[in-house]
Amino acid sequence: MEKSYVVVEEELEEVEEKEKIIRNILSWISKNIKFLVLPGSRIEELSTRQFEYEKNTSKRNLILRLKNPLTILGFCIIFFIITLAVYAPWLSPQSFEDAMLPHSGSWNPPSPEHPFGQTVMGGDILSRLIWGARTSLTISLPSISISVSGGIILGVISAYYGGWVDSIIMRICDIFLAFPALVLSLVLIGILGPTIEVILLVWGFLGIPIYARLIRGSVLQARELPYIEAARVAGAGSWRIMFRHILPNVIQPIIVFFTFDIGAYILGLAGLSFLGMNQSVLIEWGNDISVARENPYDAPWAGLWPGFMIFLTVLGFMLVGDGLRDALDPRLKNL
Repeated sequence: MEKSYVVVEEELEEVEEKEKIIRNILSWISKNIKFLVLPGSRIEELSTRQFEYEKNTSKRNLILRLKNPLTILGFCIIFFIITLAVYAPWLSPQSFEDAMLPHSGSWNPPSPEHPFGQTVMGGDILSRLIWGARTSLTISLPSISISVSGGIILGVISAYYGGWVDSIIMRICDIFLAFPALVLSLVLIGILGPTIEVILLVWGFLGIPIYARLIRGSVLQARELPYIEAARVAGAGSWRIMFRHILPNVIQPIIVFFTFDIGAYILGLAGLSFLGMNQSVLIEWGNDISVARENPYDAPWAGLWPGFMIFLTVLGFMLVGDGLRDALDPRLKNL
């Protein structure tokens, strides 16, 4: 009897405990119905806890501030494109040489052997997409590196020294910026020849004025700050002040613009290839779209997939650039 009485008592306690939990849940829901229904509503207790937590958490932790779904999606897209470019010999159904050679099956639709269809010369579209990723990154990344390096050096020197140095450098930049970059690149590539080295250098040098002007404004503000005066008083030379003290504190806009601009460089490369300014020994998405214009109705897949790859790559770099802008600019933290 005593055992049964103990069992019954334990069961009653469990039932009461469950009822108490249910009552607490219902009570919490009734008190916080506004928080559950209205977007943007906050609970005072949770807001207080968040404030106390953020006081003890570093606001400069860049990795934590990049935990945005769209930014993570952008990193995933970039990782996918880079994987295609690096491991193209293992991922591509055809080697680079086979993808360049003519095959039987002009404009054939998708099939088990060719999942994305074939081009006018029977080339496998899937293989050309994979090898095209390597071409796009091989040209765009070195080109934008030239633009950033040259723009940073000229912009910092121009803003730091000022006077006639600033006037000469900025007027030269204005002359280049006065011409449309695509038209000027077509002229220069047409004169020098559509080789990969020429395309890379032309795009790189045409981007220098943009980055020079971008960083010049930041350096003009930073050179008057107290820590720069302290460095001068301590005996630091001009080059040390420019590239050791000023540059690290004004580089954030360059990092963001660099990420955004990679997508623009890839689009520009595709535009040049679409207009025929490319080497016949290269597999490039823009050139595949140009060839696909010959048969847009009977073989839409020939131009659809290269266009989608360009869109996907540019989207990935744009999302990462947007995330970096939010993470590096404290003023955008609460937007």
